Amino acid sequence: MSTSLLPESVRVLVVAEDPLVRAGLATLLASQPGCAIAGQVAVDAELANAAQVYRPDVAVWDLGSNPTRALERANSIRDLGVPVVALLPDETDAAEAWAFGARGILLRTAPAENLAAALAAAAQGLAVIDPAFAAVLLPAVRDQSPAQPIEELTPRELEVLRLMAEGQSNKTIARALGISEHTVKFHVNAILGKLNASSRTEAVVHATRLGLILL
Repeated sequence: MSTSLLPESVRVLVVAEDPLVRAGLATLLASQPGCAIAGQVAVDAELANAAQVYRPDVAVWDLGSNPTRALERANSIRDLGVPVVALLPDETDAAEAWAFGARGILLRTAPAENLAAALAAAAQGLAVIDPAFAAVLLPAVRDQSPAQPIEELTPRELEVLRLMAEGQSNKTIARALGISEHTVKFHVNAILGKLNASSRTEAVVHATRLGLILL
């Protein structure tokens, strides 16, 4: 995902038990366009208070090499009151992290640009699933998902949908695909109708839950 589309005002709270991991994540994300580090806290910190102090838009929570231990405090994910992107070493605890409120699930080894883009998407209310976790998470997500599309999306509509998921405007989508802005509007309206969505954001969320796109 392109970091050029990230809003400039995404404030990120870094949560991790290991202080070296916190510092490393903060340094990594600070170098990414669209990311501003609001603060760093330990897992044992009072997270609700931290959210009030730092006022982040989104949090990244490194669950460490032993996520089961960190997930014992999983209720604190909701205490933060902001979307949380959880970083995991593998798929073992992905479903549990999702169930306890994480709205983004990525590998701890995810590239910096992918993590930054995932944080921006989560801050906008989108669910973010690393392809490595698709087999584990998507069946459970589909169980709670809206009905399948009224009509299958065309390849061009899927292209438009993926660019919509990146937050691109109709004008930018038109330029990227070499089509007119009017044609983009036509495709967007078709996508909304097929996904039974009332807005672009709702369409992207539905599509993600259906497995049509992976953010």
